[in-house]
Amino acid sequence: METQEKKLQQKTLKIDGMHCAGCVNSVQQMLEQLEGVKEAPVNLAAETARVTYQDGLTLEDFEEAIEKAGYTLVKEESGSEMSKAENRQKRQQEKLDTAKSRMWWSWALTIPIILWMLPEMIWGYAFLGGLGFEVGMLVLSAAVIFWPGWETIKGAWKSAKNGAPNMDVLIAMGALAALSTGFVALLHQFALAPDFHSFAGIAGMIMAFHLTGRYIETKAKGRASDAIQELMTLEAKEATVERNGEEIKIDVQELQPGDLMIVRPGEKIPTDGKVIDGQSSVDESIATGESMPVEKSKGDEVLGATLNKNGVLKVEATEVGKDTFLNQVIRMVEEAQGSQVPIQEFADRITAIFVPVVLGIAGLTLASWLIFPGFFGGIAEWGAGFIPWINPEMGSVALAFYAAIAVLVIACPCALGLATPTALMVGSGMGAKNGVLIRNGEAIQVMKEVDTIVLDKTGTITKGEPGVTDVIALDSATEEEVIEAAASAERGSEHPLGRAIVEYGEDTYGKLSSADNFEAITGKGIKAEVKGEKVLVGTRSLMRESEIGLNTSIENQLSGLEEQAKTAMLVAIDGTIKGIIAVADPIKEDSKRAIDALKKFGLTPIIMTGDNERTAKAVAAEVGIEQVIAGVLPDQKSDEVKQLQQQNKVVAMVGDGINDAPALTKAQVGIAIGTGTDVAIESGDIVLVKGDLSAVVKAVKLSRATFAKIKQNLFWAFFYNVVMIPLAMAGMLHPLLAEAAMAFSSLTVIGNSRRLNRQNIQPYE
Repeated sequence: METQEKKLQQKTLKIDGMHCAGCVNSVQQMLEQLEGVKEAPVNLAAETARVTYQDGLTLEDFEEAIEKAGYTLVKEESGSEMSKAENRQKRQQEKLDTAKSRMWWSWALTIPIILWMLPEMIWGYAFLGGLGFEVGMLVLSAAVIFWPGWETIKGAWKSAKNGAPNMDVLIAMGALAALSTGFVALLHQFALAPDFHSFAGIAGMIMAFHLTGRYIETKAKGRASDAIQELMTLEAKEATVERNGEEIKIDVQELQPGDLMIVRPGEKIPTDGKVIDGQSSVDESIATGESMPVEKSKGDEVLGATLNKNGVLKVEATEVGKDTFLNQVIRMVEEAQGSQVPIQEFADRITAIFVPVVLGIAGLTLASWLIFPGFFGGIAEWGAGFIPWINPEMGSVALAFYAAIAVLVIACPCALGLATPTALMVGSGMGAKNGVLIRNGEAIQVMKEVDTIVLDKTGTITKGEPGVTDVIALDSATEEEVIEAAASAERGSEHPLGRAIVEYGEDTYGKLSSADNFEAITGKGIKAEVKGEKVLVGTRSLMRESEIGLNTSIENQLSGLEEQAKTAMLVAIDGTIKGIIAVADPIKEDSKRAIDALKKFGLTPIIMTGDNERTAKAVAAEVGIEQVIAGVLPDQKSDEVKQLQQQNKVVAMVGDGINDAPALTKAQVGIAIGTGTDVAIESGDIVLVKGDLSAVVKAVKLSRATFAKIKQNLFWAFFYNVVMIPLAMAGMLHPLLAEAAMAFSSLTVIGNSRRLNRQNIQPYE
């Protein structure tokens, strides 16, 4: 079993021609029938199938299965994620242009039908007489159905032939049934058939309305993925590189790792890299969603497609092509859009039988009207009193066809198929623009059930590196004197605490003095001479060994700092203690505020750390967390998560994605914090580009808002079909209005999903 799992692979296939939930079901069934395919969820909005399969299956096998279902596999071109995405955008535009062309041609033929029908309906005048009128309706409607509507007819035939009827079958049957009545009416002109009301003109209109809905739906689906289209346009097209001492411009696709790029103010940084020279502020809002520029100088990492604001930067390219931050983001967003949300499973079970059931209902409607003409005729008489399009004089057979055709064209599996993926598409794209990358759609639904959020301490709540937190001046010295003496003395130290003091001194007071006779005393501190003065920085032991006494006041201050889980160091100059410097892993600026916000969402925060309990509790007290799990080794963290789950807790784990990987995987939702270019974290269901906890608040708000939209979409999709199909059976809906309403239901779902873009997911607003 284990060997089998190792052989499993995953591939995302792009499929052309799907436009309803029936199509999705048909493709999924065909793919999952292939031996070796474990699962193949199909996404209607993204038009993809994400196949999990064993070794041995080829792209040709998938292509054959997809074609058997009646659809086309679009083979991906080689190149970067960006170039692939651009090609997909191009195909989307071509599809939109084709849908637009079919729509316009259908109306070019349908408008003459309407103009010809109006005088006959209002004044009883048939241009070219009764025979000419019937022939004209048949010819024009047939032209609409078999020319711009041919793809619909062909799609209906393919899906019906494969035993998996889709939306095209309903439209084709409705249009062809209406057209067939025109032949009966024409034969009546030659006394070869009984008098029968012709719906031939309506047949062309049904197809024209359908093609119009298809065009609007294609356009709306494209807009639902606006965020990913925006991401694709962000990449710089050219780069200025330094080669052989000269600056030359090259296409960004030609960049190689190690190239030195010159980025001037106002230019986009062509690809991910490291600053070699220069200083500037960089707008990284495309990555983090934060509007404030970030200062960059030598040694800092920069992201491709971010905007250099004011200084000239010389940047060494480190990642190019598919490995860049932007390409990784696009890939993650597309993976999320191709994933499934558990709530969709119920809708999928419905849509799997939807079209056959509707065909059965249409047949039942026709039979009921023919078997009980008196009963249904009474309904028609009643409805005619307030609904203008009901005409009881058509006769019972015509009324039966009228109701059955309406049932066929009103039923809409499209809305059910689009309900979840469109919301997920908009939500994941919106997240990408705000530094929240959703890798797994299931996390959207599970996140609403989470009641416990476990936070790794180091690097998540705290900055993950030591920093000076307190400077206490004693014996009439100033803070500046204490820091300058200590930082200057520590310049020769390699100890992390010493480096923290040096960095603080340089950042706060600028240039430091040189030190002589530096000596490190293991486990106790350092000695050095600064400006001719003997400086000691270290522990109580170091002071005692140097015969420097500590009074009660100093002891109390040291104890107070240590109770806060800080490392306190004494600073002595020429035998007198002049100050105390405390160093700790500082808490990130927004941690307390973010944890307060998470509590307001009803989440219980817990700190989990490998540090000792005293340190953990001190940090917990500062940020407002009551529960602490301390002294836990990295490989034990997943066990702690499991114990919480055994207490019926639904757990989200927030960590850095490296030593926290097992715990992130074990939690119901793993939220991995990335840093800069490090977004390819496989263990997280949600990846946060920015390392601050405010991004966790964004993730919670976004997931809840997205799931709310999914529920709304599914409700309206079900509500529409539950209400409209009985009305059509009762003969209350004109087939044209039914077709228009069907198209409108899909647009309502897509439009509701796009309203997510207005949702405020900023952490504290």
